[in-house]
Amino acid sequence: MDNLNAIIGSQGEDAAVEWLRERGYYIVERNWRVGRYEIDIIAQRWDVMHFIEVKTRSLGGWQSPYASIDDSKRRSMRRAALNYAALHRLNHELQFDLIAITIDSHGHMVIDYTERIL
Repeated sequence: MDNLNAIIGSQGEDAAVEWLRERGYYIVERNWRVGRYEIDIIAQRWDVMHFIEVKTRSLGGWQSPYASIDDSKRRSMRRAALNYAALHRLNHELQFDLIAITIDSHGHMVIDYTERIL
């Protein structure tokens, strides 16, 4: 099951990157790590650096993508982003977003982008 979840997650991240590029975002990093913290996608659009968590779920799954963004995940995202900003000496506005992807039994994806989750 973990392998299936990894495949679904990877497909979701690929779809999220494509969706962002189509809307004028420049993809700076994917799966950027520092220590135990990770940011799925770091993207820039105008003068804003977006730190994006991607959650992909099968339709009818037990937990919605939104429910998985708890206080612990928010702290983790913030720590990772602040480390990234310090390492790269960013002067951009930092924004934390969520791309929630739901895949139905036919493989069709519905992408929902929520800005400013923190």
